[in-house]
Amino acid sequence: MCWLCDAKSSLSASAGVHDEPGAGRWSPRRGFLLAGAAAATGLVSATAQAQVDVGEASALRNLVPAEELEGAARQQYGEMLEQARAKGALAPEQHPQLQRLRQIARRLIPFTAPWNSRSRSWQWEVNLIGNSQVNAFCMPGGKICFYTGILDKLKLGDDEVAMVMGHEMAHALREHARERLAKTQATSLGLSLGARLLGLGELGNVAADLGTQLLALKYSRDDETEADLVGLELGARGAYNPQASVSLWRKMMAANGRGGPGFLSTHPSGPNRIQELQDNLPRVRQLYEQARG
Repeated sequence: MCWLCDAKSSLSASAGVHDEPGAGRWSPRRGFLLAGAAAATGLVSATAQAQVDVGEASALRNLVPAEELEGAARQQYGEMLEQARAKGALAPEQHPQLQRLRQIARRLIPFTAPWNSRSRSWQWEVNLIGNSQVNAFCMPGGKICFYTGILDKLKLGDDEVAMVMGHEMAHALREHARERLAKTQATSLGLSLGARLLGLGELGNVAADLGTQLLALKYSRDDETEADLVGLELGARGAYNPQASVSLWRKMMAANGRGGPGFLSTHPSGPNRIQELQDNLPRVRQLYEQARG
């Protein structure tokens, strides 16, 4: 579903497979919702104008009803967690890495609404699965999941984790999956934007039927760049050092050189991506300093 893994087409089958040492000792537990996280932490949504420039979200996404796609995402996310729980790969409530992820999410979520007003009603959820893949994602509707592989193999600090999480949240906020599905289905069904109203109902049904494909979607280069920049700003507003986006990508490039994730072949190259982030650091640096207080 994103730049962190080039094998998403097999994710549903492997989500419950834990190959990290000790992952099988994780006991069953309940899901965790971050609904109302902003109120719980006493934070409010950002009101200042966005500092990064990513333009308007694509109108093509309107071909797929957001409610139906988010419903499909909730169902798939729940099934994935159940598979992981059954195999002892779902981190328990007290797991320190899971608590760390949830704390970072609490600091980012209050700043999501300006990017997508629908996110105010999302039931944000964060979970950790024991799996050696270098991967993390956020499904439509705010369903976040990290694999232990990305935390352990890259030895990410909190600022770097926030940059990963912000990037993945940005995909959901900018509704890239909705846009990808709309383009795919509009093409296959021979629909055009001019016939949008005529085909809307059929596309909505297709979106629900394709819920199982959400994690297999491949985002475009523009989608990835947009998620990088929105994630950069989310992290800065949450008081996480935006400079960590550069160190994160250097780690990702090094991992790729060691036979790690192969996403660089289909996504923006590491150096170009780092340069884009560096060019935007001045835009968000003051947000970071202000957030630090």
